[in-house]
Amino acid sequence: MAEVAQGTQQEFWRPPSPTVADATVVLQAVASLATTCSRCGTEFLTGSRFCHSCGSSRLEVHSAEQSDNGFISGIWNQNHIIQGAQLAWTALRRIEFPSWLRYLHFHEIKSRVGLPTASLVAFMIGLGCVAGALLVGLLTARNFVDWQAIQFYRGEWLLAATAAFVAGILLKRPSQSD
Repeated sequence: MAEVAQGTQQEFWRPPSPTVADATVVLQAVASLATTCSRCGTEFLTGSRFCHSCGSSRLEVHSAEQSDNGFISGIWNQNHIIQGAQLAWTALRRIEFPSWLRYLHFHEIKSRVGLPTASLVAFMIGLGCVAGALLVGLLTARNFVDWQAIQFYRGEWLLAATAAFVAGILLKRPSQSD
């Protein structure tokens, strides 16, 4: 039975069976097989020292001490990212904005309009869809078919606006005076 298996043709989905003479080649191939990044899980490109997705370095773990160093360097990288975001946020807080900009805050609009959050979000989506219908009108039509397509897009935007406004009405809580 073993003689039959050695005489078979190699199929494209199955690797060839190694012989004793090819054992060193197989060992080298196994050693150079692609590994995955411990941080994001993507496969390293052949011969690369860094992950092409997240940028972390390729660690070849030979001992527990090196794996601990890799873990600590990963935490170090994450802390640097967090600290950079905190610095950017503090720099953004120092910018002086105009006083009229406070009227555009979501909670300010919510208190002035008197709608709950879900209804206000649906209302804003409806306003965006109406704006989309108006902006579709800026397209130029060269022939009748183009004009029909533009009118169809405008109708779709208006239909979406109607659905958003109806959702806003349905999500509104009844008033206490009713």
